[in-house]
Amino acid sequence: MNLENYFISQFSKKHIGDDGAVIDGFVYSKDAFFEDVHYKKKWLSYYQIAQRAMLVNISDAIAMNAIPKYVLLSIAMPKTMSKEDMRDLANGFKDIAKKYNIEIIGGDTISNTKLDITITVISKTDKPLLRTKVRSGYALAYTGELGKSQKELKKLFNLGSIHKQSKFIDIKLRSDFVYKTQRFLKAGMDISDGLFSDLNKITTANKIGLKFKNRISKSLGCSGEEYEMLVAFDMRDKKTILRRAMQSRTKITIFASASRNRYVNRCKAHHF
Repeated sequence: MNLENYFISQFSKKHIGDDGAVIDGFVYSKDAFFEDVHYKKKWLSYYQIAQRAMLVNISDAIAMNAIPKYVLLSIAMPKTMSKEDMRDLANGFKDIAKKYNIEIIGGDTISNTKLDITITVISKTDKPLLRTKVRSGYALAYTGELGKSQKELKKLFNLGSIHKQSKFIDIKLRSDFVYKTQRFLKAGMDISDGLFSDLNKITTANKIGLKFKNRISKSLGCSGEEYEMLVAFDMRDKKTILRRAMQSRTKITIFASASRNRYVNRCKAHHF
């Protein structure tokens, strides 16, 4: 058990284990976006920092087939930020909130040596998409393409630059796909820690293994910060899933099926 999982194990598991906690039809999710942990300031403008922090959090709501309604912001900001910097940061939050019809209802601000952001999203769902309920024989698939985020992150660490429409900056969430296919999806989560690491969460939650269709490279499987969807569904619904993916202009790759084989995560834990 890694340190992150050990710490989480200290708490009650009643509402813990998915991308958010489901209580009375609402989904509550929270994520942190800290300078020099999740990003470096020289990589992004203040507008892009706020934009990315919001999208990363909204991804958890969409992953649970929930519609985000409200956001609480907690911002720890350095005193060196100017009023113009603060306006750019605020506009990044507001523009993403407007795009997803979300109301920013409050939060907290404090002085700090770095720009650290924590966001709570409150969402509504009639049918939450959980990580459990995967049975032997179910297909597992991911949306979009994987591996780009890790390549772009390496560029940034090597003092290179990336385009403002890079996947690392301009995250494309799969809300259309999830909402269109919700009736047929048995389980799902967003890919934030990398496909292999997130598969470990799915297989552990369902006490299953995996049978891969083709070999997936480590560079693709260990690429985190992708925010694509990892989903499971009954093979009898394959044609419907593929058709609705096409309708939402979403590429989908079926890469494995649930089985009794033992699954071993090939990626190193990176949170600690």
